[in-house]
Amino acid sequence: MDSSFDDSRPIFVQIAERIEDDILQGHLPEESQVPSTNQFASFYQINPATAAKGVNMLVDQGILYKKRGIGMFVAKGAREKLLEKRKAQFYTQHVAAIVREARKLGITARQLAEMILKGEDSQ
Repeated sequence: MDSSFDDSRPIFVQIAERIEDDILQGHLPEESQVPSTNQFASFYQINPATAAKGVNMLVDQGILYKKRGIGMFVAKGAREKLLEKRKAQFYTQHVAAIVREARKLGITARQLAEMILKGEDSQ
């Protein structure tokens, strides 16, 4: 686990994103227990309230749920919810911006698709 943070965004948001990443990558499957807020706080050297805020964001979104007296767990369907959320963010943050820039440059949809396919072929 990387213990550094990006200073441009709130730490609790980054904690939530790291948990999301672990779910998306299969490191935290459905019904598995998530580290406690104290464990996050200790590892990242942050206030437990900050870690709790990140975890609670995911509870509010239905990604995690609490088992009273035991801890937080990954909800059923969490990975699918996260995939949909991240795909929507990807479209908004990347695809829409690329399409706008392509229009400014006079690049057609077909040309843009060819560029994307060319980039895919080079990998």
